[in-house]
Amino acid sequence: MTDPRRDHFSLFDLPPRFLIDEAALDDAYRRVQSQVHPDRFAAAGPAEKRAAMQWAARANEAYRTLRSPTARAAYLCESNGQAIDAESNTTMPAGFLMQQMTWREELDAARGGDAAAAQALAQEVDAHRQDVLARVAAALDEHQDYAAAAAAVRELHFIDRFRDELAAWLERDRSAQET
Repeated sequence: MTDPRRDHFSLFDLPPRFLIDEAALDDAYRRVQSQVHPDRFAAAGPAEKRAAMQWAARANEAYRTLRSPTARAAYLCESNGQAIDAESNTTMPAGFLMQQMTWREELDAARGGDAAAAQALAQEVDAHRQDVLARVAAALDEHQDYAAAAAAVRELHFIDRFRDELAAWLERDRSAQET
């Protein structure tokens, strides 16, 4: 087994970058899990079983973090001394605050029964998310500007929550129309 104190990237033998090869991550995860899965240690002693469970949990946590662009960016920032504090540091650029208000208003209007408007809003939010992800990639991989990346990650946290809320509403609306 590899050293559990290693960071998420080295656990999977990947370079510590925002832009990663997701197929390589998936392959590395399966490889690590095949080595540490608790089922492989069914006949082992209690200490080995416990270590295998800890390793499997560590691999799962690392995989979940690296698989999510927002979590991966936050992990890279925090690993380089830049706290995200998305829940307590809600400072956002004025333009993004205005964008949030506009999206909220559009979602409220769509809740009046305009699923097409909600779909259009979802596409707009997804496009904005892609722009923010590009900023994150440049800040982390090209410039090593962790403060700029952290600010963009805080935007991503809001966008991701808003996308989840919008997707849940669209699903409820779709279910209601089917009944």
